[in-house]
Amino acid sequence: MQHLTDGLSLEEQIGQLFVVGFPGPTVTPEIIELIQRYHVGGIVLFKRNLQNIQQIQELTQSLQRIARAAGQRYPLLISIDQENGMVRRFGDSTTVFPGNMTLGAINSTALTREVAQATGRELKALGINMNLAPVADVNNNPANPVIGIRSFGEDPQQVAQHIAAMVQGYRDTGVITSLKHFPGHGDTAVDSHLALPSLPYTLERLESLELLPFYEGIKAGADSIMIGHLYLPALMPANEMLPATVSPAIVRELLRHKLDYKGLIITDCMEMNAVAETIGVERGALMALQAGNDLILISHQYTRQKGGIEATRQALETGELAVQDIQEACERVLKLKQQLLSWDDLPTAEQLATISRPDHLELRDRAYALSTTVVRDEQQLLPLALNPDQRVLVTILQPSTYTFAADKTEATQSFVTELRKRHANIESLTITAQNVVETMQGIDQKVSDFAMIIVVTVNANLDRYQGDFVRHLLQYGKPVVGLAVYNPYDLLAMPQLETYLVTYECTPPALLAAARVLFGEIVAQGQLPVSIPGLYALTS
Repeated sequence: MQHLTDGLSLEEQIGQLFVVGFPGPTVTPEIIELIQRYHVGGIVLFKRNLQNIQQIQELTQSLQRIARAAGQRYPLLISIDQENGMVRRFGDSTTVFPGNMTLGAINSTALTREVAQATGRELKALGINMNLAPVADVNNNPANPVIGIRSFGEDPQQVAQHIAAMVQGYRDTGVITSLKHFPGHGDTAVDSHLALPSLPYTLERLESLELLPFYEGIKAGADSIMIGHLYLPALMPANEMLPATVSPAIVRELLRHKLDYKGLIITDCMEMNAVAETIGVERGALMALQAGNDLILISHQYTRQKGGIEATRQALETGELAVQDIQEACERVLKLKQQLLSWDDLPTAEQLATISRPDHLELRDRAYALSTTVVRDEQQLLPLALNPDQRVLVTILQPSTYTFAADKTEATQSFVTELRKRHANIESLTITAQNVVETMQGIDQKVSDFAMIIVVTVNANLDRYQGDFVRHLLQYGKPVVGLAVYNPYDLLAMPQLETYLVTYECTPPALLAAARVLFGEIVAQGQLPVSIPGLYALTS
């Protein structure tokens, strides 16, 4: 029987199992060495690598030229985290599409599939053939610091339907997908970039909730599944307090055997603290291969990337790692490359016209117009009825911390711009935990000048100063409109707030839609895809 690995040295096979990143917008000597000498078969790109669409396409083409000249049989896997919404590595260089929770609020699987198709077309035009998405986690924990709006919502059935639609959309364009973070990072309160989160549930519970979106994604044809750095005490041996990434009980027993998954299994980045601070990156890479992963993701440091490859080679020599395991993993990688990648199918400069083409912009506008959610409006302040001479104070609260996965929230200034187009008489203040006390004192002195206050919050339920500030505003007796531009749980920190809207992301088109809702240009149609505990149950 013939194998795709036939004729490849063990070093070449090992290289195919590593996905690596590098700094800067151009090819580095280190990445050239990793491709030429270590036969690395996969690349991951981040914001640090990306400047504009011409540069991105030239970068991906340079990488592929190096791999082809080095004798690689198939093109490199070139991957990115383009989840859309708040996790979009291109910034505004490509079409800004809604993230998962925004799509969950719209709740049209047809629209979700369309967004995946359009995202896939733009990725392909840039030479990116693998999206480390979609997030299949069920976000049922308001205290989750890292998933939140990256999830489609709290109902596992609804999440599963959107996951299937998104996988199908990417498959329609030939872009490789990766469901993450197996077996589910939604019900955790720790960010695995920083430490090791625990998922203390039985298999029965996981099968009824966390695993449902993975089942549906697999049925829809997910090309790969990313293992999360999660500790599952009920499923792992008693003496094994390790991340799922390096646990045979999770990778081989649960995913490969119990779920009968035939596709690629990829680790989350091995440099995240959940691994780097416990077992170390190089040792972790070896243990991840022993556990049954096919692809090892090391996103940042060249020494660790080289170290992981060297550790794997040495383990094969000593027998600590079975040659057959490496061959089987490499076979799966090459099989996917053979099916979906070709040296004849690399993008041309003409294909850059795909980026932000008119039907993509129309899809963006159509989607965001459906997304804003008015959670409550008990005083019926909406739509705003303002006389031109009435002054409005807009306070924009900046979060004390950011999740490591998402991009920053600078776009809030675009919201003020959109408001001013509709009502010129606006004063805006940007508030941080550092300047909040003096800003409050300033507002105290002139609050009588304002007819209304609009307050923009970011993850206020995880950031105490924001709730304190909003409750202080409410004491003035002025009408206050709250707008949560990230996770929808901010109301937990200010339950007295009577008018409360959610955009689920701090992107210019989401904020434009919110401004249009506030002024009655469109009607808010989004529905909360999560509950707000003690205030709003999940609506079916």
